[in-house]
Amino acid sequence: MVFLFRLSLTFAALLLSGCEQSPASVLDQQLYVWQRQWTPAHAPALRQSHKDFSSLRILALQAFPQAGWSRARIDPQLLKTDGRPLIAVIRLDGQLKLLDQDDVIAQIQQLLSDWQAQGLAPVGVEIDHDAGNARLPAYGAFLTRLRQTLPATLGLSITALPAWLDSPALPGLLQTVDSSVLQVHAVSDPRQGLFDPKQALRWAERWNGVTTRPFYLALPAYGVALLTQDSGVPVVESEVPIDQGGERRELLADPQQVAGLVAELRAEPPIHLAGLIWFRLPLADDRRAWSLTTLGAVARGDRLDSHLALRVHEQGGLYDIELVNQGNLDSPWPQRLTLVVGACEGADALAGYTLQQTSGLLTFTRIQEGRLTAGAQRAIGWARCTKIDQGGSNVHP
Repeated sequence: MVFLFRLSLTFAALLLSGCEQSPASVLDQQLYVWQRQWTPAHAPALRQSHKDFSSLRILALQAFPQAGWSRARIDPQLLKTDGRPLIAVIRLDGQLKLLDQDDVIAQIQQLLSDWQAQGLAPVGVEIDHDAGNARLPAYGAFLTRLRQTLPATLGLSITALPAWLDSPALPGLLQTVDSSVLQVHAVSDPRQGLFDPKQALRWAERWNGVTTRPFYLALPAYGVALLTQDSGVPVVESEVPIDQGGERRELLADPQQVAGLVAELRAEPPIHLAGLIWFRLPLADDRRAWSLTTLGAVARGDRLDSHLALRVHEQGGLYDIELVNQGNLDSPWPQRLTLVVGACEGADALAGYTLQQTSGLLTFTRIQEGRLTAGAQRAIGWARCTKIDQGGSNVHP
């Protein structure tokens, strides 16, 4: 009986161990640094991003059909101080009718030489070229030649489009590079949104079935504005403001949607998926990107919460009223805010809100869209009252 009892315990233990969840996979997390002109805001942003993101993919060089070549004005000293591995990204606009291979290779070699002279030692080069499917064979030939000119120690990767999945040239193209970065955001009509997590997962699974080499997913942490034209075709405004009138519709990738995809990928990653690359490093004055607090929370898999609250500061009976985001999730401005007050001589709302005053109550109502980043605060109004009951204040989404 003792033997049978021990055997039963052993069998039960095996059953329990089989039911335990395997630990979530650790996916490498990297960042695109996509500003064409570096500013003092890069220093704190890079410092804050250091603990969550292993490598930096730096927009370094661009070629456009009419404008020609343009270098991003980076801060090499800042990158040396940062110390993370660097990948130089060369953007070849998809509207280029023909890739002048000699010129492109010469430009890349000069860039690498200049970076080396500045004390930078990139570990890789990424080519970002939105070639149409019909041009993929020629693109593959160019990449083969480029690979031969680069040092063997330097990795070569490409930014890739889901549309390429329909091309028979894709498997051969992927054999010419060491890795690929599948862009799963803003790849179709932006009017349909920047990101669809279910579609992104399907693309990732299909890509995994085609490639035999490591690949990354480029995920969105940004927004754009769509500017309406008379033709009905929208113009996309991103980092650079466009001086054009008309209606503006803001689109922003939803952090909770993206976090859901990341959780699925951690739980059951495609076998060739090497990691995630976030577009893009946000700066403090970046009005169309998640805050670094929200980006870091999504990358780590933290629970997301905006936790909006009202806060008042009183001096001589004058109250300054502000909205505070005490959570880790950027949030739209709330629709309505109310405060219980005593007798008030005067009160007013600041930009973005309007005020309605009734007996014992101040009601602030939103009249324009806005966003309060995680950890930030924003003044919404003032009041001169005998008292304000902060415990009686409410934020209504």
